[in-house]
Amino acid sequence: MSRDDGQGPPDGVHTDRPVSARVWNYWLGGKDHYDVDREAGEKVARHVPGIAAAARGDRLFLGRCVRYLAGQEGVRQFLDIGTGLPTADNTHEIAQRVAPQARIVYVDNDPLVLAHARALLMSTPEGATSYIDADVRDPGKILREAAATLNLGEPVALMMLAILHLIADDDQVRRILREFVDALPSGSYLAISHACTDVEATRVAVRTWNDSDTPHPVKPRSRAEITRFFDGLELVEPGVVSCSRWRYEPNPWGEPEEIMTFGGLARKP
Repeated sequence: MSRDDGQGPPDGVHTDRPVSARVWNYWLGGKDHYDVDREAGEKVARHVPGIAAAARGDRLFLGRCVRYLAGQEGVRQFLDIGTGLPTADNTHEIAQRVAPQARIVYVDNDPLVLAHARALLMSTPEGATSYIDADVRDPGKILREAAATLNLGEPVALMMLAILHLIADDDQVRRILREFVDALPSGSYLAISHACTDVEATRVAVRTWNDSDTPHPVKPRSRAEITRFFDGLELVEPGVVSCSRWRYEPNPWGEPEEIMTFGGLARKP
């Protein structure tokens, strides 16, 4: 099943070019995508057969981060920026299974994501979820609106998964991160996942994606560059690694294969 169901897209949703959130949803096995997204997704997959596994690996990284934060670290507030289309095990579902009172704010600026988030991202009675229609480049607006749901005087987990590689300007990324981190109290956390040039498949995938006439070109960065985004924070072991290898569960087959996105989690001292 897909969004091409004869009913037409929701208002404000354009289907003339592939959109990263919808292609990501396609790779994750979701149903919220259009022909143009599937064509772009298949084009990348032909050149990089592991792209769907990378998308799923990034999603599993989200789950391990949230469980660690809500469980071991006792974090009860999450600000998830660049939410993407709802699929299995969203941030609030994972956090509220551990702590039903957890409060989650989602942020995205895609009209299709907005429509689905409002319909599907339902909180437990003890906790709260809300959605902000905003661009990551405007931290001030996001923080002001997030304060209606979150207590920004208490620790917050800032989740920025697969979003910073959509911003090409390194100085702008650092400015965005500085504004967010400076506004959060000691004991808050920053989680990042990012396309990594240390993996050859990433370079192939990005070239193919950026040639697809997408409105959301990707700028991958090296592991060292991604690590520098955590400057001033205390990285949680094992640091910045392939998302598939971040605190993975031991198994008889050894270390998981490296994937195209690298990730890390760090605490604000």
